[in-house]
This record gives sequence, C-alpha cells and structure tokens, in this order.
Amino acid sequence: MTRFQTIIGNALKESLSDIYITGGHPMVSRKHGSIQFHGATRWTPPEIDDLVRSLLPARQLEILRRRKSVDHAVSVSGARLRINIFTTTRGLSLALRILPGHIPTIDELNLHPSLKEIVKLKAGLVLTCGSTGVGKTTTIAAIINDINRSRQAHVITLENPIEYRFKSDKAFIQQRELGAHVPSFAQGLLDVLRENPDVIVVGELREPETMQLTLNAAESGHLVIATMHASTPEEAIYRLCNAVPPESQNEVRYQLASTLSWLIVQQLVYVEKLGHLIPALTIVRGTSSIKNIVRENKLHQLNSAVQLGKTDGMFTPERYWSEYLETRKNLIPYAQIFHASPEMVQEDSYESPLTAETSTPLPANKRTVAAEIEPLVVRDQINKTDMGNMLTIDEGESLSALLKHLDSSKPPRP
Repeated sequence: MTRFQTIIGNALKESLSDIYITGGHPMVSRKHGSIQFHGATRWTPPEIDDLVRSLLPARQLEILRRRKSVDHAVSVSGARLRINIFTTTRGLSLALRILPGHIPTIDELNLHPSLKEIVKLKAGLVLTCGSTGVGKTTTIAAIINDINRSRQAHVITLENPIEYRFKSDKAFIQQRELGAHVPSFAQGLLDVLRENPDVIVVGELREPETMQLTLNAAESGHLVIATMHASTPEEAIYRLCNAVPPESQNEVRYQLASTLSWLIVQQLVYVEKLGHLIPALTIVRGTSSIKNIVRENKLHQLNSAVQLGKTDGMFTPERYWSEYLETRKNLIPYAQIFHASPEMVQEDSYESPLTAETSTPLPANKRTVAAEIEPLVVRDQINKTDMGNMLTIDEGESLSALLKHLDSSKPPRP
C-alpha cells in the first residue's frame, strides 16, 4: 500500500489522469490523452492481489469474486480515485482514474450556460443521458455544486460509486453509495422519500423498479436528477416508458409527461483545431408541446419539436454545434480541468459497526436485547398441553443439532 501511495503522489505531481496496473507488465499511465510506459515499475500478480485486498472492503471483495470485476472509489494520498478492478490473463488488473480535486463548474466544462437554470427548479425530472465515459456524472456534480452554493436545500445522492465528494455549503448534502450504504437504488429511493429531501440524485436508471420509483419521486414534488444510458432523447423516453408491462405504460407516459423538465444527451467530441475534447449536447425542455408528444406516444415528432423549440432553449446536436460551440471563444481545454489534483474535501469516511457485515457471531455481551430477554422457544405441536415438552435452543446451535433435538422430543409413533 505504501508503494501504491507513492505512485499516486507522483501522479499528482506529473498531472497523470489515468494509471493502469497489471501483473508482470510495466505500469502504464495516461497524460493529456497519451499513453506512456513506466518500465521501472512492475507489479507481480501476488502483489496486485495484496493491493486489492488493501483497497477493497469485504463487500466489494465478494462482488469481485462473484462478478470478476468491481467498481470502487477511494481517497489515496490526498487524491480521489475511481478504480475498476477486473480479471485478465495476467490475473487482476486495475484501471485508475484520478478525479479532479475540485468539482468543475458549468462554465469550466464548456457546457451551455442555460444549464444553470436547473439550479432554480423546485420539482421535476432532469435526465442526463449518454454512453459510458462522456461526463454525465461530472455534469451532474457541477449542477449539484451550484445548488450547494446558491440555495438552502436538503440534497441526497444515490451513487455507484461516489466519485465527487461534496462539503455542505448552503445546502445540506448527504451521499449514499450502492453496496456500502444502500443495497439497491430501488431501496435507496424508498428510504429517501422518508427523509424529507428537496433534491434527489439517482446515479443510474437501469432497472424497471428504479425507473418507476424515480418517476414517483418526481411526481411527489421533488427535484430528481438522474442519469441513463441512451444515445438520443427518443431512446431515453422509449426506455422509460417501456420498462413496465404494457398495461402500465400509459400511466408511465403520463407520469413522465407531467414531470419532465430537462432531457440532456451528452457526447464528448474531439475538436482537431482546439486539440481537446468538449461536450456536445442535445437539450430537450419540458414544454407543453414536448409533454404532449410524450403523453400521446408520438416520439417520431420529437426531433421536429426540438428543432422548432429554439426560442425555448432547445438544441439539436447540429444546432448546438453551430450556434454555441463554434461561436464560443476561449473554450477551456479538457486537460486543464481534468488534471490530477489533491482532493478539496478531506472528510473522513466512517462505517458504523452497527451496519458492518461480519461472518462471526457477536459475543454474548453484545447480543441483541431481545435475545437476552427471551430465548428462542419451539413448542411441540403434537402435545400442546404438556408444557414440559418445551425446547430451548442455544443461538449458536447448528441446524443438524436442532433437528436431532426436535426428533428426540417427539413421542414414538403408534
């Protein structure tokens, strides 16, 4: 672990954005988009195994064992890391992304300034869509950080994993990670509605139950911001409406039509003359015409409505490029924002022993109050009146021993 911390510390000094570690191979890094090899730095497969044991908590190790890969985020040497651990022919390999120490602003991300209007919303659904790695999480983090700086609100996030950590400013922000703090997005949404939030952030809409609960939360008067894997607005709406059985799809369409405020599809494009990546957006606003198209299931009209919605702040990909990106001066280079830097929020993480998973029985003096007050009792159902036929079972007794006790307590068959 000490060796790993040294590597991360050096990566901060050299502004490396990514590090790749695999057994029996030189370490590889990425700087300003280019790959470079570090021949003097090699890890053996057993050393990587030991490193992974040090980085991952028990629940994540179990996921790795079952799924052969796992996503995790951790703070090391003052930097926030997003880690994907996966299995290869060389054994376990790690792909590390060193996240920016500060949360970029909407302007720094070269996003359209109209996205700042989301901060003022009190209710509704904001969907940010796109493929993996296009910056959806970073865009949402910029929006949440604007809310944090500008208004008093209770913000609860459900993430997998937690990439950017927030420190409460004007808003009170609580972050929950899938696996560590909540078993599923669906359970998290059920919980969060009992916690009186103003803003709910859902890391990813994938399962039908999560989609339905997200719509319910938006319909109940909360501002809900969520991400989804979809390459077009039509695909995003289709996926939401068809995630339920046919008999429920009309209801979902009405829910989506009544709650949709923003639908953003994001791509990262390389601009050769600039020499760096910039986000290109499709922006759909929840106007009455868009809501009618969703409600009446006329998605083939959606693109035309977006083209005609210029005055409402809507953009097709082509118009976003020609009317915004090509006219904006001094676009900030991607590497300037996404360079390795120390993490601004240095808040320690804490796991309560009351929720920690354990494979060993609790000591006798730490058993539950209920267990101490009343032992587990099984009454013989054959002779209900014979109170002497009562059986007390020790908490540590095995199932086979329990069955033997039960069998011996029964009267012989006639």
